[in-house]
Amino acid sequence: IEQISTTDHSKNQLTIQKDKIQQKILGFGGAFTESSASIYKSLQQEQKEEIIEAYFGLNGNKYNMGRSHINSCDFSLNNYAHCQTPGDIELKTFSIDRDKQMTIPFIKDAMDHACESIKILASPWSPPAWMKTNGEMNNGGKLIKKFRSVWANYYCKYIQYYEKENIPIWGISVQNEPEAKQTWDSCLYTAEEERDFVKYFLGPALEHHNLINKKLIIWDHNRDIMVKRARIILSDPIASKYVWGTGFHWYNGDHFDAVQQVHNEYPDKNLIFTEGCQENGPHIGSWDLGERYATSIINDLNRWTVAWLDWNLILNEKGGPNHVGNYCSAPIIVDTKSGKILYQSSYYYIGHFSRFINRGDRVIKSNLNTKKLLSLSVIKNKKVKTIIMNKNNEAINLRVSLDKLKFKLVIPKRSILTLMEEN
Repeated sequence: IEQISTTDHSKNQLTIQKDKIQQKILGFGGAFTESSASIYKSLQQEQKEEIIEAYFGLNGNKYNMGRSHINSCDFSLNNYAHCQTPGDIELKTFSIDRDKQMTIPFIKDAMDHACESIKILASPWSPPAWMKTNGEMNNGGKLIKKFRSVWANYYCKYIQYYEKENIPIWGISVQNEPEAKQTWDSCLYTAEEERDFVKYFLGPALEHHNLINKKLIIWDHNRDIMVKRARIILSDPIASKYVWGTGFHWYNGDHFDAVQQVHNEYPDKNLIFTEGCQENGPHIGSWDLGERYATSIINDLNRWTVAWLDWNLILNEKGGPNHVGNYCSAPIIVDTKSGKILYQSSYYYIGHFSRFINRGDRVIKSNLNTKKLLSLSVIKNKKVKTIIMNKNNEAINLRVSLDKLKFKLVIPKRSILTLMEEN
């Protein structure tokens, strides 16, 4: 870094505007899936401690968010539900005993070692098979209308049972990917069906069980049609009063403008990135992996997103286990044959945000006059932190302006860096 005079007119310039303050950051994290938990359970104590520290510890990525699944998801060992007794509308046989075997111990270890409280978002992939039109948890299908009230109470039971295990549930989403008919656990809702379920069933159930303080998230699917979905639900005043914000994924293209558009139309509601991962296998050693993560985080947070959650915390060398062969990557891969813990570029790229951006920091406006770089700036106690990424195969010279301070630096090729004002 080199200070420069006001007569230096470098071509590439970043101007950080301390007075243009945006949203307050909630945090970063990943998902405690049964697949991840099964790998974690199989490890030696020393390996477990390394992974927990790497993600949640003071010397690691300092995650303070997590996601869990209500019933099974594709990253479970098979289909299962917390109430599998057909016709049990009073949910008398509801149980989280399966989660107690692997998933809950994983979450508790993270909670015990985290730098601060972990906010857990719980999402369903599918109701139990007996509540669905197709009679199975996989391959889409819909929630049978006569079970809407029962299904709404199911979320409340999940929250209550987890909290009996001393795991507070921060929020729930209505349905993971409600427009995707998948070969794995899935359930379809139109925007109108999701709106009416929130309005007449889920919202009132949360109220009835004194759980209205839990954050309710709609959509939980890709950015491409999030504006249309948000409009249909949030334009209804009764449905909207129950909704904390809109969740979204990245699997159908960037569509970052849609994130900004939802904020513009509903500025009183929050935005949260609830899931993203690299599909089709583990991609061990890929540098593009990390760049994909950072591209999303920078663009999403610059457009009013308050929290960013990765998908599986750990996977094996195949990118599983996965009960339908839908293998993916994770920032930490455990080679179950050699026992080696393999840190992917995504782990380090996420760390450039999660290690330095703290809960309560606020995003501030920054103007970058070149498309060769991406940047994000946050502020707290008048001190600025800025992350800059260069995805090009050549180094980039950059001039930075922050108040009266002006300096230039070289951003190395294919790199990410974090700048911090000294205290």
